[in-house]
Formats: sequence, C-alpha cells, structure tokens
Amino acid sequence: MTQTEPAGVSVPLAVRLLLGRAAVQVIATDVGADLLHIKGNAVDRSLRGRDAPGTDIDVMVRPTHIPRLHDALVQHGWVVYSSFVYGSPFGHAQTYRHPDWGYLDLHRMFPGIRLDPEAAFAELWRGRSEREFAGTPAAVPSVTAQALLLVLNDVRSRKAEQAMATWVDGPGLDRAEVAALVGLLDARVAFSAATGDLAQHRREPDYRLWKGITQGSTRAGEWWARARAAGTVREAAAILVRAPLANVERLTHKLGRAPTRGELVRATAMRPVRALRELLVSVGRRFRR
Repeated sequence: MTQTEPAGVSVPLAVRLLLGRAAVQVIATDVGADLLHIKGNAVDRSLRGRDAPGTDIDVMVRPTHIPRLHDALVQHGWVVYSSFVYGSPFGHAQTYRHPDWGYLDLHRMFPGIRLDPEAAFAELWRGRSEREFAGTPAAVPSVTAQALLLVLNDVRSRKAEQAMATWVDGPGLDRAEVAALVGLLDARVAFSAATGDLAQHRREPDYRLWKGITQGSTRAGEWWARARAAGTVREAAAILVRAPLANVERLTHKLGRAPTRGELVRATAMRPVRALRELLVSVGRRFRR
C-alpha cells in the first residue's frame, strides 16, 4: 500500500530555520557575497546556556555585496517585506519573506556600532569562525563578537535586564575581550545603555537616542534623537523629512494591499496628531510628579 503524506504536516520552526539558513548561505556562496550568521540558532550556546532558535533568519552582509545578494535572493523566490528605509528607526536591515523558509533579516549594519559599516563588517569578518547549518558550512562572528551583538540587540529591543544578564551572567563571556571590541567598533554609547553607564556619554550625538530607547520617549523625541545621531547633515535632513510621512510598507501590511492615495494622505495627517498627543501626555506626567 502506498504511503501518503498526512494532511496538515508542517516543518517544525527550528528545522525550518536551519534549512533556511543553509539555503541563504548557498545563494550567498554562489554569488560571492560574504555573510555572517547572527542571532537565533547562530548564537554559541555558551552565551545563552540554552537553545534559542529565534523566529527568523538574521545575517550580516558585507555592505558592498548587498546588490549582488539582493538580486540573487529575489531570483530564488525571496520577496522584500520591508526595506532599509522603512524597516526600523535605524535603517539597519531589510526583511525578506520566502514561502518555504519564512523571514530573513539582512543587516547592512548593527544598531549601536558607530564604526563605518564596511569597516565594522571587516573587523567582525576577520575574527569569524565556522558553523554548519543543515550540513552547510557558514561563517559566524567570534564568541566575543556574538556576546557584544547580543547585548546591543537586547538593549535596542528594550530588554535592558536581559542585556545585563548576558553581560553579568554569560557563562562563555570574556568581559575584557568584549570591552576591547566595544572600543574597536565604537559601540560605547549603546553598550553603556545596557550596562547602566549611559550618563557618562551625555555629550555624544546618539546619547538621547539610546536614552529614549532605554527610558522611553515620545514619537517626536525619537525622530529628533535619530536626526541628532545621524552621521551627516544630509542623513539628518533625510530623517526629518521622512518623519511626518506615513510608513507605506507598514500600512500595506496592515491593509493587506497597496494603500490608496487617500489612505496615505489620512495616515500622514494622523502622524503629527499622534506625536502631539504623546507630547501632551508626557508633559502632563511630568507636572504630576
């Protein structure tokens, strides 16, 4: 009797992520794009002490290799879900979706690292080690670099306690080496936001940004802090110009279709209204203290 596949069978998430990483790595190797697998099931177990596969695939790519890798991903069925422009306040990653492998976050930089992205990737690449995902060789950052990225990611995700736990309790952590890498990658401000020493960096351009992330901020305050933290006047101007505009990609995902011109106008009109409402609430709280 012929065996048939039971209806509703699905691949477990942990297995799908391993296969997805392997698939992305094969594509990158084929086009000569340098990748570092980060976060989730790419993290050394000595840093977490447990399996934490995550929910998607995260990789860092050498910035100059982004165009070739993007083209190859699209050719293999990956579709852009959110772009560098709209994906996050830092513009650090572009998200893709694949019908079989799920979501992929393609990082061109890592929030909190202020060193030029190309130079930062080169430094992380220099200390890389090798792992296998579903039998496919792939590069991961050194354990020291993984520890730093975990701390920075936790603090950006407003998980300050988890960031501190990684720094204080990480069983595989060499704190002296991590501290040296923090200096090398110019990640002092963000790292200090995780370790409770942020006040020492009041004069730094990204101080208010990380203060808002860790202590809370209004929408208007966040945009202003992002502009202040920008590397150039041109980048700051682009951030401020984009601030009052609707996030087209987010609106598209919410509606399940491309928004109409009227919907874009209404969404854009609501942004300053929400910002003003948040500002009034914030001011009210200060007066009630």
